[in-house]
Amino acid sequence: MTDTIFALSSGQVPAAIGVIRISGPKAFVAVEALAGSLPPPRRASLRTLRTKDAHLDRALVLIFPGPETATGEDLAELHVHGGRAVVRAIESALSTVPGLRSAEAGEFTRRALGNGRIDLTEAEGLADLLAAETEAQRRAAMRAAEGGMRQRIGNWATRTLQFSAAIEALLDHADEDDIAAEAGLLDQVRADARTLAAEIEALLAEPGIERLRDGIRVVLAGSPNAGKSTLLNALVGREAAIVSPLAGTTRDRIEAPVMRDGVAYLLTDTAGLHDAPSDMVEEIGIVRAKEALDQADLILWLDDVPPPALTAPHILIHPRTDEPGRGAVVDRRLRVSARTGEGMAQLWERIAELAGAMLPTPDAIPFNRRQRDLAALAAASLRGVAEGSDLLLIAEELRRALRAFDRITGAADVEAMLDTLFGRFCIGK
Repeated sequence: MTDTIFALSSGQVPAAIGVIRISGPKAFVAVEALAGSLPPPRRASLRTLRTKDAHLDRALVLIFPGPETATGEDLAELHVHGGRAVVRAIESALSTVPGLRSAEAGEFTRRALGNGRIDLTEAEGLADLLAAETEAQRRAAMRAAEGGMRQRIGNWATRTLQFSAAIEALLDHADEDDIAAEAGLLDQVRADARTLAAEIEALLAEPGIERLRDGIRVVLAGSPNAGKSTLLNALVGREAAIVSPLAGTTRDRIEAPVMRDGVAYLLTDTAGLHDAPSDMVEEIGIVRAKEALDQADLILWLDDVPPPALTAPHILIHPRTDEPGRGAVVDRRLRVSARTGEGMAQLWERIAELAGAMLPTPDAIPFNRRQRDLAALAAASLRGVAEGSDLLLIAEELRRALRAFDRITGAADVEAMLDTLFGRFCIGK
């Protein structure tokens, strides 16, 4: 029999209210053990919680008979006073009920997945929703948690099943004489598979959710003493990097996150780039600076010399315009002084403009890396269908595409990945 689990599902105590959730076949037995009687289903009722030895609390008690619950099991909630001692006493009392144990991280959501209340894409969306720090992250995660990705994948799978049914019908009637009709049906399947592959590939070309979740990586680069650290501190609004008139103060990458207009950025200060490092430490710093440039989404180049060949979008900056002899600039670089604030507003506008093209659109349901890889496999199989001629090979390509869709939604066996996913959840979720 499945264990019955319990955990505090509200925020950390102390708080005004603590919600203790109980899920499993003995959820109602546990409620009766503490409250004496069960309230009507889905109706909050005031009960005194007690053990044989102690009065624990006066609480609101709700019960939700399965399977129409969040977890697909019998579910109960105890809305208790949110003091540490109160919550600890009630959890201790629940642990004495036979068949009950404390929940593990993400176990409530994992049971919802196992009992068909949600699919894997909704669980991933919920994980992102719990971790969301910006409005854009929240919106994207909410769309996934509410089934937007599931509906998209379901539509693709349904169409692929229709292709598969048509190919199976051709295989079943391969000995019949209506060759023209069979050729027409095969051509239609090929064309439809090509259309679906193109649809998937178009979505694969859009930005993934990682940029929303992890932030736009903005790397500040240039020669030693170009003003990178001063600009980093001005952009993040705090002393994140040491500033010194001595060249080569920054030896390692310094990363500082910042939120701006609902977008997350990860700003990276780097060692000054030049061809004659003074020691091994500075040489290592230059290597790491070049690695940061390779990983950047956006580069701020602070130097009077042109940048090296850069693969990422970049902004050319004429820094330290407040210093003597630095006021004039003849090229089209952006004039910036981190000390006086000159050009800072224009710099943020330019950063936001370039970042906007790297982020999912407000109404998008972006892929994460796992979903993207599997969707790419499905698209490749559908391309194989579009270009194929052997019915058996086409049928196998369609089966591969369907397996990829099943793995996206969790219909296939993905146990190891589930362990990693639900480890991101809190205990009461």
